[in-house]
Amino acid sequence: MTPATITTTTTLTRRTVLQATAAGLASAAVPAMAQTGAAAAWPSRPIKIIVPYTAGGFTDQMARLLQVGLQKALGQPIVIENKPGANSIIGVDMVAKAAPDGHTFGVVIAAYAANTSLYPKLPYNPRKDLVGVSLMGVSPLLAAVPINAPFKNTKELVAYAKANPGKISFGSSGTGSAAHLTSELMKALTQTYMVHIPYRGAAPALTDLLGGQIQLFFDAPTGLIQAGKSGRVRLIGVSSDKRLPAVPDVPTFVEQGIPGLIGSTWASMIAPAGTPRDVVKRMSDAVNAIIHSDETRAKLEAMGTFAEGTTPEACDAFITAETAKWEKVIKQAGVTLD
Repeated sequence: MTPATITTTTTLTRRTVLQATAAGLASAAVPAMAQTGAAAAWPSRPIKIIVPYTAGGFTDQMARLLQVGLQKALGQPIVIENKPGANSIIGVDMVAKAAPDGHTFGVVIAAYAANTSLYPKLPYNPRKDLVGVSLMGVSPLLAAVPINAPFKNTKELVAYAKANPGKISFGSSGTGSAAHLTSELMKALTQTYMVHIPYRGAAPALTDLLGGQIQLFFDAPTGLIQAGKSGRVRLIGVSSDKRLPAVPDVPTFVEQGIPGLIGSTWASMIAPAGTPRDVVKRMSDAVNAIIHSDETRAKLEAMGTFAEGTTPEACDAFITAETAKWEKVIKQAGVTLD
């Protein structure tokens, strides 16, 4: 498999997102206007945001960044409900089957796009049962190796992997996760063979990386920045087309000669299909105003996350592009859940 075999739509997608976001940002920046239609009576009770993962992780953190601001903007309590399980499917299914009255939303990450290809019989149809509200943030993955590994940078890692096929094990937070699929993308683009070790979450994978049981680990920046800064692991690359302000000394893989190695987790708000469009638009505007505030931007930057904040249409377009991108990686790498 050559680098041309697997391509990324990230640059095009981000351009599309920026173009489609302009109108949404403009409306979020001006004082609230009188609402009409369904939005005029909304919300009439507390709003539930379902997080399909455990508390404390990236998805949960992104949802809770919105909680106080949305309560002020919408005048109702915002309840975060964690419903982990089945690689986010349990929680997402709850969103899909909720009443489309604007009082239930969800926050999803990259696994949401990958699940469409990994699970042939999902209990919901992501294209028919759910709609995007806003792409909140994009968090390029960081790659780390043990501090005492025989390779200190990406070039040395690739050379070692080619000279020692199968002797490098890479961990992930689970089969089909953004970390797993980005590692598979790296294998394809560098024409190397490394062994995947899936874990039940990022924490045990990081523990084994620290102990040298695995030799490579991609993860969201929140999980690796401090480990890298404290010298417990060596950060070797960012899977993005630009460096992260939180770790400006870590080069991108693009800079290191692997132009197609773009992989990230991201957070998007979704809603049940059939939720009135003016309600979806009002929620999107409220989310975007929070995301683009100086306070939230600073928090996101510290997490290694780029603030987005988009229109519902741009959110849907982004998820569609991500679904197609990871479908190609999954098929060509032969990723299965067995």
